[in-house]
Amino acid sequence: MSDQIEKLIHEWRLGVDEYAKANAEKNYLTEFRKSKKAILMAKAQEQGVKTGQERATYAYSHPEYLELLIGLREATEKSEGLRYRMKIAEERIGIWRTKQASSRKEQGHYGAG
Repeated sequence: MSDQIEKLIHEWRLGVDEYAKANAEKNYLTEFRKSKKAILMAKAQEQGVKTGQERATYAYSHPEYLELLIGLREATEKSEGLRYRMKIAEERIGIWRTKQASSRKEQGHYGAG
């Protein structure tokens, strides 16, 4: 196996754990967003905000909620970047395998003559 392919496989393996962590963080923040909204809506109610719509507006515009959205954006960017980096490595490995199979086939074909 060529050194380049070994390096790609090694990078892909390292990326698996990194991607899993990044994806877990993205999923956690996605779910926590709902909890944060509920927490902030309850806080708004404690402060005397009357209607559900007003409490939702309070929650969605609250700095803590906006900060969570920034974190979610960053986690999504990292997760997707890692996912595509791994996919590119997989594709490059597949191309290498195809070339190797074609090379073996050509050697067998020409060697038989």
